[in-house]
Amino acid sequence: MSAADEVLDVVDRDDRVVGQAPRGEVYARGLIHRCVFVRARDAEGRIFVHRRTASKLVFPSYYDMFVGGVLGAGESYEEAALREAEEELGVRGLPRPEPLFKFLYEGPGGAWWSYVHEVRCEAAVRPQESEVAWHAFLTDEELALRVASDDWPWVPDGLEAHRRLEEYRRRLGP
Repeated sequence: MSAADEVLDVVDRDDRVVGQAPRGEVYARGLIHRCVFVRARDAEGRIFVHRRTASKLVFPSYYDMFVGGVLGAGESYEEAALREAEEELGVRGLPRPEPLFKFLYEGPGGAWWSYVHEVRCEAAVRPQESEVAWHAFLTDEELALRVASDDWPWVPDGLEAHRRLEEYRRRLGP
């Protein structure tokens, strides 16, 4: 089965399931679905950053500061966050990612409910070759410089999640 054939829950603007459809149809018709974003930090607190493979259906060869992906039909955000983090990082036994906040992304590529999580990954990563073309761990400062420089094309949904996460952290305070 190809990624385009994977069945996803289709949801409304209130994140209620209203049907199901293959991923390829969901993307082609611009149907709202569900996605998870997981900010992965290593033992030193650096952020996992990667360039997506050229074969990705959405935003091929773009950079991202989250691992994650779409939820399969009937899958919970929590299940998907752990599954996606372990798959993309190439590790097993991660702690359950901490859920932070959810928002409706609407922009280039379509619209999807996005649940942002964080996880600490102290194991050596072996990123999934079908998902990750290049990776590194960057400090918060290095990531901020990369985002500000516009040298790398960032996935727009990840960039929006990053901006919202920065605002979320500011609201929480020191």
